[in-house]
Amino acid sequence: MNRTARSIAAAAAAALILVTTPGAWAQQPTSAASTRPNSVPPPVDLGKYLKPFKPPAEDVDYKPSKLCFQSNTGNQPIPNKPWGQMQLRLEEAHRFATGAGVKLAIIDTGVNAGHPRLKGRVTSGGDYVETEKGGTTDCDGHGTEVAGVAAASRDEQTGFIGAAPEAEIIAYRQTSDHFKFEDPAKVDNRASAGKVRTLAEAIVAAATVGAKVINISLTSCEQPHEPSDQERELQAAIHWAVNEKDAVIVTAAGNIGGDGKGCSVQNDNQNTDTVNVVASPPWYADNVLSVASMSQRGEVSGFSVWGPWISVAAPGEEITTLDPAGQGLANVHVDERGAPSRIQGTSYASPYVAGVVTLVRQRFPDLDARQVMDRIKATAQHPGNPGGRDHKVGAGMINPVAALTAELPAEKGQKAANPTQVMTNLDPINPPDHTPLIVALSGTGAGVTLLLLTLFTVHTVNRNRARRVATPVKRSVF
Repeated sequence: MNRTARSIAAAAAAALILVTTPGAWAQQPTSAASTRPNSVPPPVDLGKYLKPFKPPAEDVDYKPSKLCFQSNTGNQPIPNKPWGQMQLRLEEAHRFATGAGVKLAIIDTGVNAGHPRLKGRVTSGGDYVETEKGGTTDCDGHGTEVAGVAAASRDEQTGFIGAAPEAEIIAYRQTSDHFKFEDPAKVDNRASAGKVRTLAEAIVAAATVGAKVINISLTSCEQPHEPSDQERELQAAIHWAVNEKDAVIVTAAGNIGGDGKGCSVQNDNQNTDTVNVVASPPWYADNVLSVASMSQRGEVSGFSVWGPWISVAAPGEEITTLDPAGQGLANVHVDERGAPSRIQGTSYASPYVAGVVTLVRQRFPDLDARQVMDRIKATAQHPGNPGGRDHKVGAGMINPVAALTAELPAEKGQKAANPTQVMTNLDPINPPDHTPLIVALSGTGAGVTLLLLTLFTVHTVNRNRARRVATPVKRSVF
């Protein structure tokens, strides 16, 4: 199972498909940095905040590098409701809120605005790959799959439903594995579209137009480092969006993957002040909800990156979501060799949390972004550890019904009790899953279906070298 998980969780340690330069993190640490645990980012530098505001646009002239994915599902129905939907009791949670009136930004590979389960609720936020497309097309498929988990409307034939089925979706295409840029000067070649700076710009853009929830299923993974200028801009953009514009930012924790796919090693040492790898944006834990993946067995997924910055966890394996190029649903990707693999990754756990945050923002409109984040963590199913959290799943599996109904002492100015393990009946209620595999993507170019399996983030490309940090799993991205 771990082998399967790792093969699927491939993708890029980066917030956009990632092209990272070997020297991108090679800055020498300052004396202040030498005394700071490497699991902790430097203080935010607000001077790095991007201003004046720049309308979303491609920063270079990207060109298609491969055909867009195609659907192979035949719009076949998937008879069983997803286990994650059942375990989280989403339909019960929808008695209290559906996300109506709340703007949810999806910063990803774009969102197919024409899918029946999203139609009429997707507006153009912007496009950093093809400016004129506006973010409402999705050549890779990943962004549409993420949007489906977060906010698809109910499929009456199967019972499938997203976490916030009436949310208003703002679509941003900030990355794509199907586009590249060949610099005539051979200085800034990019094997895929996307850059850390444009991720920062997309966050600022989403917060500026009133997004109250922002999902980023893109993650960069590197050895501990002093952040580059672009990373400092990302950190400042996140801080500004949360603290000045009252947006809750939800991001995938990242996936472990060998052979250059995903994070190369796990943070499995006991001292959480000293980590083996740093995942961004999760690293900026003071201002984001970073989401780990859990399996149907109630265990942290083998591919889910650990870290002291992990906030909560959500279902991230055996995902059913929207078929990005069809009219129905899908639960499988197929690689260029025709081998099927289940859709999985922290990239899909993140939109479950983003959807639940959207529900909380509708039900408790007077709570600010930090109070919403605290509510999500306080009502999660805490691990039975001292302090009620660990560095694998944070505060534990999210509990949507509790998040929408619990009375929290902290919100009334009272001291909260010490965290205790929350015992609930949120065990899977489906029988063993014999659901047929409905293929989401058919390879139309090398690596089409795996393409989206994890996160991406394109880091600075240096000189003549552009090294991909992670090969996106054809769209299954986390």
